[in-house]
Amino acid sequence: MDLKLLRAEVCSDGKRVFTDRERTNILKKNEQRLILFLLRKIPLNISPNGMTAIGMFGSLVVFTAFILALFLGRIYLSIGLIGLAINWLGDSLDGRLAYYRGIPRKWYGFSLDIIMDWLSIILIGLGYYFYAPDESKVLGFLFVVFYGWAMIISLLRYKITDAYKIDSGKMGPTELRIIIGLILLFEILIPGSIRYLAVLVTIFLLIINILDSFKLLKSGDIRDKKEKYD
Repeated sequence: MDLKLLRAEVCSDGKRVFTDRERTNILKKNEQRLILFLLRKIPLNISPNGMTAIGMFGSLVVFTAFILALFLGRIYLSIGLIGLAINWLGDSLDGRLAYYRGIPRKWYGFSLDIIMDWLSIILIGLGYYFYAPDESKVLGFLFVVFYGWAMIISLLRYKITDAYKIDSGKMGPTELRIIIGLILLFEILIPGSIRYLAVLVTIFLLIINILDSFKLLKSGDIRDKKEKYD
C-alpha cells in the first residue's frame, strides 16, 4: 500500500475510533497506533463485550499473582505483569472496537467501562492487601480510594465541561499500569521494596487528585459564571 494512503487510513480510523474522548497521556501517540493495529487483527467473533471480559480477566490474573506470591514465593508476581498486559488489551480495545466497527453504544459502553474499571482496581488493591506486610496493608485500601477519587473527578469533569477525559495531564491508566508493573518487577528483584514504592505511588495519586480537584472546582466556577450571564 502507498505510504500516503496508509497514513490517510490510519488518520480516518483514528478519528472514528478515538472521537469520544480526549487523551493527553505521555504514551498517547504510540498507544493509539498500537490500538489501531490490534483492532484490525481482532476476529469478528470477538465482540466489544468480549474484550471487556478479557480486560476483567487480566485484573483477576493480577489478583491471583499476588495470592500465589503470598503462598508460593514472590517470583509468581511475574504473572501479574501478564495480567496487566491482558487488562490493558481488553480495557483499551473494548470501546475502541465498538467505534471501529461502527456499533458504539455510547452510554452503555460508558457505564460498563466505569463499572469494570472500578472492579478491576478493587481486585488489584485487594491482591496487594493480602500480599503486603501488616504495617503497609492500608496502602492497598488508600490506592483503591484514591483511584476512585480520580474516577469521580473524571465523571464530574465530564458533567461540567461536556468533555470526557480519563487522563490527569500526562498520566493516564496505561502509565499507571506500567508503574504497577515496575513495582511488581522491583519486588521480585528486591524483596520488600513493594511497601516503599506503594507509599510513593499513593502519595503521587494523592497529589494528582488534589491538583485535579482544584482544577475541577475552577471549571465549575467558570461554568457557573457563564450560565449566570447567559
